[in-house]
Amino acid sequence: MAIGEVIAEVRALRGMTQDELAQRVMVTRQAVSRWETGATTPGIDMCKLLATALEVPVTRLLEAPPGPHCQSCGMPIPKEEQHGSEIDGTKSEDYCAWCYQDGAFVGPETLEELIEYSAPYMSEGVHITEDEAISYMSAVLPHLRRWQE
Repeated sequence: MAIGEVIAEVRALRGMTQDELAQRVMVTRQAVSRWETGATTPGIDMCKLLATALEVPVTRLLEAPPGPHCQSCGMPIPKEEQHGSEIDGTKSEDYCAWCYQDGAFVGPETLEELIEYSAPYMSEGVHITEDEAISYMSAVLPHLRRWQE
């Protein structure tokens, strides 16, 4: 479901008008309308405000490609060879090869270290600023399995 559809659906479930949502996130009703129709897309920081106003996790608003995602770094893992490995050599269903090898996590030990390490790569890969990458990862990664354990 596209972000605009999610905003419209949740707003309606909450019994809010576009104007009421707009006031809560300090934008115009027209901005909310443009998001809901898909004419524009709110930025990452606006998604955080929208999530708070709509009382949903920010991950509900942020679109992710279909398929499995690493439960450590959030990266899509569509190919079998991109899955990490368990200690017995089987492929991990939950983690990518860059985060998990031989049944153990590799690389940065803390969430903050992972974000700091990964932000430049994400920034370059999806053509956003490093600050936007940090903001996105700070909103999404804490909800992944590794960081909730």
